[in-house]
Formats: sequence, C-alpha cells, structure tokens
Amino acid sequence: MKRNYTFILLLVCAFASAQNINDVLRLSGEGSYGTARFQGLNGAFGALGGDLSALNVNPAGSAVFNNSLLSLTGSNYNIKNDSRYFNGSRSTSLNSLDLNQVGGVFVFKSTNNNSAWRKIALAFNYDLVKNFDDDLLVSGSSDQGIDNYFLDLANGVPFGPLLIQDGEYIEEAYLDIGATLGFVDQQAFLGYYGGIIDPVDFSDDNNTDYISNAIYSNVNQDYSQSTTGYNSKFTANLASQYGDNLYLGASLNIHSVFLDKLTQLSERGFNAESEIQNITFDNLLRTQGNGFSFSLGAIGKLNENFRIGGSYQSPTWYNLSDETSQRIYSDLADSDISFINFNIINIYEDYTIKIPGKLTGSLAMIFGKDGLLSFDYSYQDMSKAELRPGSDPSFASENDFISDKLSAVSTFRLGGEYRIEALSLRAGYRFEQSPYASGNTIGDLNGYSGGIGYNFGGSRLDLSYNYSTQDINKQLFDVGLPTPASITNKNSVVSLGYTLNF
Repeated sequence: MKRNYTFILLLVCAFASAQNINDVLRLSGEGSYGTARFQGLNGAFGALGGDLSALNVNPAGSAVFNNSLLSLTGSNYNIKNDSRYFNGSRSTSLNSLDLNQVGGVFVFKSTNNNSAWRKIALAFNYDLVKNFDDDLLVSGSSDQGIDNYFLDLANGVPFGPLLIQDGEYIEEAYLDIGATLGFVDQQAFLGYYGGIIDPVDFSDDNNTDYISNAIYSNVNQDYSQSTTGYNSKFTANLASQYGDNLYLGASLNIHSVFLDKLTQLSERGFNAESEIQNITFDNLLRTQGNGFSFSLGAIGKLNENFRIGGSYQSPTWYNLSDETSQRIYSDLADSDISFINFNIINIYEDYTIKIPGKLTGSLAMIFGKDGLLSFDYSYQDMSKAELRPGSDPSFASENDFISDKLSAVSTFRLGGEYRIEALSLRAGYRFEQSPYASGNTIGDLNGYSGGIGYNFGGSRLDLSYNYSTQDINKQLFDVGLPTPASITNKNSVVSLGYTLNF
C-alpha cells in the first residue's frame, strides 16, 4: 500500500518555494567563535595575526607565526531568549557543547639569506562560523489566528484543482499540488482539508474566495521554534613574510551548512460558538549544502609599536537544498489529515544564496612584551545579497525586496591583552550594525568578552567568556500574522583552547 511510504521525491521549482530574506540573514554575519584567545579579544585580530582563527579576518595572519603549531578549542554555548507577544512573555535557555576549532600551521623559514621573502606559512583550519542550536517559546492572546495565514495564501487560488481526485490519497494530492501548482496552492489545500478555511462557493470550481471556520476575538497561541545545526568553514591558507615589515596572505574557504528547524503552533480559547476549538500546525525544515569563498589580506609594521592591516573577503556562494514537511489538525479536519505528516517530504530544487563580500581595515598597538590593543572595522553591503537563479520571478522579486530593505553593515571590534610574565589577561568589545536600512526588525548587536591564557613555553592554555545581546522582532509566519514577537537574544560562550608548538 502506498501509505506505507515514508519519503516522496518532490521537485518544486524555486518560485513555488518559500526561500526569502530570512534565509539570507541566517547565513550572513559571523560570531566571535574560534580559538579562546581570538574570542577573548572579541575577534579584533586583523592587524595582529598569529592566531588560526585570525585567518577569518585577515589571511596574512599566518605569516606572523614564528613556528609551527597545532590548536584546538572546545566551547559551551548558552542561548537564552526572552520573548514578549501581546500580553504574554516567555523565557527559554539552551546549552550545547562542541569542538568548534581545530587547525594547524606549518612555518617554513627561508634558508637564503639574500632573499627578501623570509618565510612561508601553510595553514589549515576548521572553524564554526555560526551555531544554529536554539530554542524559542512565544505565548500570548492574539487577535491574529493561523486562519489568516491560510486565508492570505488561499484567496485568489481556484478551488476546483484543490479537490482530491477519485482513488487518490490525501497525501498524494498534497504532494501533487505542491509539485504542479506550487507552494501557495499547497498551503490552500492544507488549510481546506485541515478544516481551517472553506470556499465561499463549494459548487464553483473557479471560486477564489475563502472564509475562516474559526470564530474568535482573541485566541491563545503557543508557538515554539527549535533549531539545530551549524555553518562551518574549512580554510586552506598560504601566507608569506616579505622583508621585516610586510605580511601577505590568501585563503580558500569551503563552507558547510546544516539546519533543522521545527516550528509548532497551537491555538485554543476560541469563542464558544466556534466549531473549531483547537488547532495545531507544525512545520519542519531541513536545509543543507555547501559554499565557497576566498580572501586576500596584508599586514604591515609601521614601526615596533604600530601595525596596520587590510583584507578583502569575497562574496560567499552557497548552494543549498531544502526539504519541508508539515502536519495540521483542527476539530473540523478531514478524517485522513493525519496521513499528511513529517514522513511526507517535499524536496525543493537546489538554489543559490550569494552573501556579499566584506572589507576590513585594522590597526594594532604593540607595547613590547607587556601587551597590545587592536581595532578592526568591517564593511559589508547586505543590500547586494541575492537569491539565485535570478531568472526565477519569485527570486527576482525577493531580491528587489532585499535590496530595498537591507543596507550596509558596519562592524567594530576592539580587543586588548595585558601580559604578566607567562600570564595573559584579555578583554574585547564588538558592535555589529543592524542589516536593515530602517525599522527594528533586527537590532544592533553588542558583544563583550574576557579571557585568560597561560604560556607554558612549548604550549599554551586559554580560557575565554564571550557574551552578546541583540533584539529581534520576529513574525511567527511570513504572511497572515503581522504583529511580531519581541525577542531579546542573549548568547554566552565559554571556550577552552590548547595550543601546542613544534
């Protein structure tokens, strides 16, 4: 029997899917992950180098190493979300542990005393760019029910093509409509057989107007979002020192992306006369793929106390695939609605996201063996982000929306280190501007860090604490529920790293 299958291949053209500005923003920006020393200075390493995670800022940094070494870092992540939605507030906290950085550099010093090229450094490093592990709960008494989501999408969709054909299972119809008619029609089908909406005229196959079966002035909503996954980067780096004062470098970066996102919505508290008293609507998204970027950089010593750095990070081109599955229930749902579940999977055609390039300028002050101060400024124009293929009309429209809504992002990083013989004390600050041109969809990010390290001579042990906070206004669904939940995201990272010289 066909109802025993657990997987259906469904190729849906990009215009029928729901890739949008949120997918772009998920892949943009970089946290201050990396080695514990890098995190202790909040990533302000553009003119310093001498750290494997510094290659993410300036690829010339590996030429600063005086010897070969290996480095690894493990981190504990704590993500806390405080949400406010209508009259409700919720808080969630999630802890996860990961080996977030592993790498090594091999330094080859010139044996030709007459050569201006003093050494070559070859480095390989794995870094976690973003940790997607997160939990969010939102609750409140809202005047915007999930019926509005289905009404917004269904209105304008002809009713006749949504009907199940003779001998056809409900899950087969769900997949077939998604494949042949697209995402919007598929959601209209789900809303109708889920009992949430009805056509105004059942007898007219050309009917394009729909009404809600839910009666309420306010409805109690509980929404949860749970995500797991990562955006990681493997870097192959080559750098060299020319003369006493100039370092040059280049890197090739391979990115790997994996994301599972589960959202669950339940509604109750409808008016007594409403035939619907309970609704649940759950969505599961899996995104995976890879990306490519490269970077170029230089560091110059102005004198014994000052260094400057500059780098260019190319655009990152991600090739991604999405899988989605859904389930829905209401008091008026079709008796077979349970057959549309997380075993029924929509697989979308691959698509590409281009994250714009980034320019970074850096300045560092070195106080001999006593310590240092370092400052980085980065510029990235997020209005140039793109979903591809651009020939797809939906992607073209979304790219226009991205160009209008997003703007240039400025990021400032400041870090300092003070040394007391073998002991190093560190602190840092990071400010990242909102990617939005106006409004408060995503607020500015502020981050603070501190750390300590001890040099044993042939090895070093580092410990850091990194904290950042950002306000986000999140719509629970892209259409139908316009009032966002206000989220305050607090991200804490404790990292322990070990470096071995050889």
